Amino acid sequence: MTTDGPPGPAPTRSPNIWDTPDVYELENLGVDRAGLLESAMDALHPFAGADLVDVGCGTGFHLPRFAALGCASVVGVEPHPPLVSVAEQRISGMPSVRVVEGVAQALPLADASVDLTHARWAYFFGAGSEPGLRELERVLRPGGTAYVIDNDATRSTFGRWFARANPSYDPAAVERFWTRQGWHRERLTIAWEHDSRADFEAVVRIEFSETAAEGILAEHDGTSVDYAVNLWWRTF
Repeated sequence: MTTDGPPGPAPTRSPNIWDTPDVYELENLGVDRAGLLESAMDALHPFAGADLVDVGCGTGFHLPRFAALGCASVVGVEPHPPLVSVAEQRISGMPSVRVVEGVAQALPLADASVDLTHARWAYFFGAGSEPGLRELERVLRPGGTAYVIDNDATRSTFGRWFARANPSYDPAAVERFWTRQGWHRERLTIAWEHDSRADFEAVVRIEFSETAAEGILAEHDGTSVDYAVNLWWRTF
């Protein structure tokens, strides 16, 4: 696929990581320390020997991990240039890993060039994400598997916070969307586990409005919370 020509689609702004990448790093460090998501993905389609693309890779937090899990090659695609620079620094000296600037709706990758695609909290939340889903299908080889990870607002303490803070979010509609697209779901309960209350509070404040965050922090003590997620997947 060529990247020449007129500018492509505009990226969806992600204020949490775009505005506060240092705090978002704390969030990444505290999410799913047990590796339940990676284990579930590996059971469905092993990482070992696979060519993988991480869509919306941000600062590249997961790129070294995918390489360590045995991927033959890893590509991070990120639309925000400052985050691309951070990701490039993170993977410096790793010959099997690279980062490219691009958006989900027009991935800068050749047809049938990867075995796995991974998008974690990268705005694939149902209706409206069809162009990105078509791109995942385009870049996957036959037998390749796509993964999309998002919030499950029907379960867990975090799910209750998310549903309360986003009353227009309709989990049933989201489920219908993925089912119509031919995707499957693994329901998992992971955790946010932070090293200090200060870290926990900082992360809550970048994920929720000021009013919602203050309410959450007033009702919830400690440094961790149970967190329900959907691992949506499809093998092509």
